[in-house]
Amino acid sequence: MRLEHFQMLDGIGAMDLGRAALTAHAVVPEASPVFEGHFAGHPLMPGVLLLETMAQASGYLLLALSNFDRMVFLVGAKEAKFRSFVVPGDRLMVHAERQHDGSGYAVMRCRVDRNGATVSDAVLTMRLVPFANEALKLHVRREGARLGLLAGTGGT
Repeated sequence: MRLEHFQMLDGIGAMDLGRAALTAHAVVPEASPVFEGHFAGHPLMPGVLLLETMAQASGYLLLALSNFDRMVFLVGAKEAKFRSFVVPGDRLMVHAERQHDGSGYAVMRCRVDRNGATVSDAVLTMRLVPFANEALKLHVRREGARLGLLAGTGGT
């Protein structure tokens, strides 16, 4: 996890394309500029970054389901709950499952667990659109490869 670069996931643990479900893992870094202001002397991962972590897991699931053919954007969050503090060094499991899709949108049920207990969960709406340019598509495919979704940086 590189918070200041918005690389929220460290790898994909499991994916079930038939169920449209994905589990990813992430380790909150021991040090990050984010913690200097959130909060000095009491570092906590901001809730908005937990939301982003769930959105990225959802996005990579949808990318895999579409063979990395369309870009995915977060467009809505409902029922977001932050149940426990997340601190530097925490090991997280991030779960995303598609509940519904159609007309270029998908509704995702997501959660973040630590040691088997849920620390955050939400229902997210994602939008799938054509990639704006080839550079973005290549970047997203490289990130997919880094996470273990694609065999190489060019993808499959």
